[in-house]
Amino acid sequence: MATEFFPAGMRPSRVAPENYFTGCVRMDPVIDSHPPSRVNALRVTFEPGARTAWHTHPLGQTLHVLSGVGLYGVRGERPRVMRAGDTVWIEPGVEHWHGAAPNVAMEHLAIQEALDGSAADWLEHVTDQDYLAPPA
Repeated sequence: MATEFFPAGMRPSRVAPENYFTGCVRMDPVIDSHPPSRVNALRVTFEPGARTAWHTHPLGQTLHVLSGVGLYGVRGERPRVMRAGDTVWIEPGVEHWHGAAPNVAMEHLAIQEALDGSAADWLEHVTDQDYLAPPA
C-alpha cells in the first residue's frame, strides 16, 4: 500500500489507560506508521489536573501544544509551563511527565518513534507534590 487516508472522525477516541495517566485524558490517533518507519503521533487532551505518569522514550519525544495551558516535568526539576503554540523536545531516556495545568485543560500533539516495538517505558504515577510544585 503506497498511501493510507484517514478521514476526520473515522477513528474513535480512546480513554487513556489509568495505569499510565491520572485524571481524565483522551487520546486520538494521528498516525501509527508501518515498518521501516517508526514514527507515531497522538493528539492528547487532558482535563484540568490530568497528567501522564513518569515515563521515558527510547528515541525522544516532541510535544506541540495545540490549545490550553499545560505543565511538563523532568525528574529532579520543577515543572515548566507550556502554552498553545509551544513545542518541547525531550531527549531519549529522560524521565518526565506532562499534562494540563491544575485549572486549565490542555491538548497537545505527541510525536515519538518506537524502538524494538516500544515508543515509551512507563514508570510510577506523578505525585501531587511533584505536580503541584511551583513552576520554574
